[in-house]
Formats: sequence, C-alpha cells, structure tokens
Amino acid sequence: MKTIGLLGGMSWQSTQSYYQLINEGVKARLGGLNSAKVVLHSVNFAEIEALQRMEDWQTCAEILGQAAAGLERAGAQCIVICTNTMHKVVPQIMPYVSLPIIHVADVVAQSLRAQGIERTALLGTRFTMAEPFYAEHLSKYGLEVIVPNEDEQQMVDSIIYQELCLGQINPFSKQQYLTLVNALHERGAEAVILGCTEIGLLIKQQDCKLMLFDTTLIHAQAAVNFACET
Repeated sequence: MKTIGLLGGMSWQSTQSYYQLINEGVKARLGGLNSAKVVLHSVNFAEIEALQRMEDWQTCAEILGQAAAGLERAGAQCIVICTNTMHKVVPQIMPYVSLPIIHVADVVAQSLRAQGIERTALLGTRFTMAEPFYAEHLSKYGLEVIVPNEDEQQMVDSIIYQELCLGQINPFSKQQYLTLVNALHERGAEAVILGCTEIGLLIKQQDCKLMLFDTTLIHAQAAVNFACET
C-alpha cells in the first residue's frame, strides 16, 4: 500500500471527512483490519483565510508548498490537497515536491464524463466560482460550466465561510442551496459539482433530483485508488 499525503485543515471539518472516507475506502477494498497509510499536515485555516481575503496567493502557495515538501520527507507518495479553492495554487506548489498531486478537478471531470455529463453547474467559494482556474481545468475535458450569478455566489460563499467551516448546519441555508440547485437545473445544468469540500456536509444526493458530484467523495476515492493499486 502506498502512503497518502494529506494537506488539510482548510477546514478541519472537511479534512476529517477525507480521513474517514479514505480509511473506509481502503477497508472496503482490502478488508480485515486494513486502514490507510496517511501522513497529514493540517494548517491553521485562519491564516490561510486571511491570505485569501487579501488575495495573497503567493504566500498561500509558499505555506502549502513547504507543507507538501514536509509530507514528502515524511514518506508520502502522493499529495492530496483537501480543499477545492487552494487548487488555484497547484502550479506554484508543484516545484516543492517530486510527488504526483492528485488534482481534484481532474478526477471530478473524469467522473462527470464517465456519466455522460457535458454541462455542469459549479458551486464553491467565490474564488472557485468566479475565477477561471477551476472552470478552465474542467473545460479541458470538454465540459461546459455554469456558475451562479454574483448575488448567488455571495450567498453560497457566505454560508461556506460563516457556517459550514465552523461546523454549523443550518436548515434555512440548506433550503437556499437546494433552491439554487433547482435554478441552475432550469438554466441547463445536467449536474452540479459540489466544488467546496464543506458543501457535502449540507446537501446530499437524496435532497434533490439533479445529479450531485461531491468532490470530497470523488477525491478521497481517487486517493484510495492510488494507494491500493500496484
């Protein structure tokens, strides 16, 4: 079994989900008492969030790059960044390590295409929705990406940072998200990417008819596949 390097803490709630899902995946694959070989670097999210607000992506990249290098020294054989937004700085992190970085947008795009999806909506932080880095990565796979309008983006982002990252699950916020999912369906979306690792804490597939692609589930499974395949 290969060792997975988790770059987490953004937020710790979603990193906890990654750890659980990866271990459950390894157990399902190998049985018995098998669990994942993992090394974890968990950052202080308050520091990262402040840099995000200042749009100081270079310092973010330096912090995460140094953390990734530490994971490699600790024996990791791949890097899994346990957040969608910080994939914005993957190109700047790559020089710090000689390991493969399992890019969340790659594995999500592959999952969408395997289901025959061509047009998808994207929910996430305002950085993920408004900036081109994520949608452009998806477009390499022939996917058309629909993002919410500016007011809708503000609502989605506010709930992520002010509630979900603090572990708060609000029924009213859940209904706001589900109303938006329905609106995106009316605008032509065939599916919705839950492109923030916390959103899956709020809405589930059983909550709506439109197909949801939870990036945490997909990314964690990709890590399991990497660890277990020879």
